[in-house]
Amino acid sequence: MNNSAIVEKIADYIETHINEDLPLDKIANALNYSKFYIARIFTKETKCTVYKYIQGRRLTLAAQKLVETEQPIVEIAYEAHYDSQQAFTLAFKQLYECTPNIYRKNGVFYPKQSKIRIMSSFKGYSFMCYLAGGRLAA
Repeated sequence: MNNSAIVEKIADYIETHINEDLPLDKIANALNYSKFYIARIFTKETKCTVYKYIQGRRLTLAAQKLVETEQPIVEIAYEAHYDSQQAFTLAFKQLYECTPNIYRKNGVFYPKQSKIRIMSSFKGYSFMCYLAGGRLAA
């Protein structure tokens, strides 16, 4: 199996289990690879660590909930696996450059970390595509 297929398997596993705790050991065991191999291949192919990818996906899904629901921010923070609203707000602000409350008031969802999909291979080169979803600005 080539590196692109492994990255796709990792991304699919993360998407399927995004609401669970996702330590590298768990992902590696589920896919029958070592955690060191998974970390190295994922970072090499995506230029992003597994941890940063998971964090980005969770914050993107949280941003979508902020716009599309009336769910309290603290609940969204806990669902995104943050121990406090303060920690969530700090991470959210670093990615989206505004607080969750301001983002909600703006009312427009734009994904910062979309799901990774490996398109296809052409003469030995793999093309990576980040799929966007959600309600976007007109």
